[in-house]
Amino acid sequence: MFRFKLVTPIFVLLTMLTAVLWLSKPSFAHCDGMDGPVVIHAQKAIETGNVNYVLPWVPKSDEAEVRRVFEHTQSVRKLGKGAKTLADTYFFDTVVRLHRVYEGASYTGLKPAGRDLGPAIPAADLSIESGSTDAVEKLLIDTIRKGLQERFDA
Repeated sequence: MFRFKLVTPIFVLLTMLTAVLWLSKPSFAHCDGMDGPVVIHAQKAIETGNVNYVLPWVPKSDEAEVRRVFEHTQSVRKLGKGAKTLADTYFFDTVVRLHRVYEGASYTGLKPAGRDLGPAIPAADLSIESGSTDAVEKLLIDTIRKGLQERFDA
């Protein structure tokens, strides 16, 4: 009886820790996607002509470079469809690269939209949009319950 009382809390704690670590792994690559928050804000900056939408994603020390690339992007976009695509991609690439360096992460280029980011990233995005931790909390609790039940059944 004593052994069971001691093992159960340790097991639950380890299960929760495993779930948290498992859910956190995909977050390292979220911002380098074409549908990630950095590119979405960079697109809004281009659409509105207001570079301020993207500045929160880069350190103050890199704002001058972002502003310079933004101005070039705005100028080159007027030269035609191909130039517009190239200029936009260059702007996205610059902002994401500077953001990744600021995070201390490596930069391996822009990733395509629609990647499978697992369950944690969409839940975190939903929590940020809604201003509530409910989505992340539900995901964690459901994952812990599932893991606990699987281990209990085994």
